[in-house]
Amino acid sequence: MPLENKTKGKMIIRKAKLAKTSAQRMRGLMFSRRPDYALILCMPRESRLGAAIHMLFVFYPIDVLFLNSKKQVVDKALGLRPFALNYAPKRAAKYVVELPEGLGKKARIGDLLDFP
Repeated sequence: MPLENKTKGKMIIRKAKLAKTSAQRMRGLMFSRRPDYALILCMPRESRLGAAIHMLFVFYPIDVLFLNSKKQVVDKALGLRPFALNYAPKRAAKYVVELPEGLGKKARIGDLLDFP
């Protein structure tokens, strides 16, 4: 499934996977090899602290987009380093999109993203 920036009319990445269960969200990209896809964490509710992430046991840098329930970018973190302890978005988020480093530049705060 693709991840698109509807505001700009551009593709961010062609492959995206959803992490819907708590186990999938908890694992995230830990212990994985550098992915060629986006991992979209679907949180149970929109919140700031509930959307916080860590980079423990993620061995490569990533970009992260935080989206509200309307799939609008409310915050972003580019080049998060391996083993960083905590990053909480500045505004409440329902979706956390973990991307290969460099792809977060394809979206700005306020942009609407689209994925099934």
